[in-house]
Amino acid sequence: MALKNDLTKLDKKALIEILADLYKKNKQVKEYLDFYFKPDEDGLFEKYQAKVYETFYPKRGFGYNLKQGKQYISEFKKLEASAALLAALMLFYVQTGIQFTNDYGDIDETFYNSLSSTYASALKLLKKEDLLDQFEERAFQLLLDSKNIGWGLNDSLSYTFYNFY
Repeated sequence: MALKNDLTKLDKKALIEILADLYKKNKQVKEYLDFYFKPDEDGLFEKYQAKVYETFYPKRGFGYNLKQGKQYISEFKKLEASAALLAALMLFYVQTGIQFTNDYGDIDETFYNSLSSTYASALKLLKKEDLLDQFEERAFQLLLDSKNIGWGLNDSLSYTFYNFY
């Protein structure tokens, strides 16, 4: 890897300057390094949970941003927090989407496909990490909460749930 070769040629002071500069200029680098040096998974989870919530319920304006919500999940995954917290964030995304629908009425197929695929991804991760039992009640509650939502969301979540439990 060319980057590693270039970095090995630098002295300690130059490496520190580069990292400090990246830390100041790049929000994701700052977040990664903060978590690397002072891992606080619960604090990080709460921060990303708030970000996901705001993609459905912005502080200003109205409307949801599914792409941004999924991006926050992806960023959280890159920080290498525990699989349990990643799955919890994914299920929170689904839960918040269901809550949004129950608050504002049916949305559209793309919206529900996003919730369904995230739900399935969360359960796949939980199975892979042998954590399904810890999340069974929460995963089932999402079925109950989506009961009166159209576009086949409840059917899709139920199908996925019963394939895993």
